[in-house]
Amino acid sequence: MSMKDRRFALLLAGANWRERSIAGVGAVIGIGLCAAISTLLVPSHGLLLAAPLGASAVLLFAVPSSPLAQPWPIVGGNVVSALVGVVVAQLLGHGALAVGVAVGAAILAMSALRCLHPPGGGTVLLPVLAPAVLAQGYGFALLPVGLNAVALTAIGIAFHRVSGHSYPHRPMKIPDRPRLLMEDVDAALAESGETFDVSREDLEALLDRAERHAVARRIATGRPPRT
Repeated sequence: MSMKDRRFALLLAGANWRERSIAGVGAVIGIGLCAAISTLLVPSHGLLLAAPLGASAVLLFAVPSSPLAQPWPIVGGNVVSALVGVVVAQLLGHGALAVGVAVGAAILAMSALRCLHPPGGGTVLLPVLAPAVLAQGYGFALLPVGLNAVALTAIGIAFHRVSGHSYPHRPMKIPDRPRLLMEDVDAALAESGETFDVSREDLEALLDRAERHAVARRIATGRPPRT
């Protein structure tokens, strides 16, 4: 691939423009219906939509296999972050210290509850930055955040069933794996010292498939497979 071609290549492995087009359509449907449902259920609030749900839609429709895009992270991550934001704003106000503490506390809370979700970093700032949002108190976590998150997740589940994606994501089962073991994957992850946006089960399946392709290529070229 030339340098010019690489500039227009998609960032994530496995992505292609067909999938990105489907993701775009999903976001149009998901956010549009989410806003319509929320506004219909609570008409007194006008267009009832929490802005960070736009970032949730990017994960939900563009990378539905990501651990960060699953139903519990979307719902739990946004709701937990909203609650943390209200608590921090009540204790520390709306200054620079408050915004830093809010995001840090949201990361810890989401991690502890296994619902880490990057858009939660935006949700937690809403009560801290906007006194009008803080005035809603803990109810802000339910309206609009909770309602939006549940509606978006339900729409995402329905959309991905039609589009043929696995959501909520389940790793593909690879039978008869004689060499690569989960212990090998865990050891490699520990050695890297990095956190990757993929589950260990999906990583195992991907490496196993790559290994099988390597064996098939060596056989096709007349070289014996490595043992």
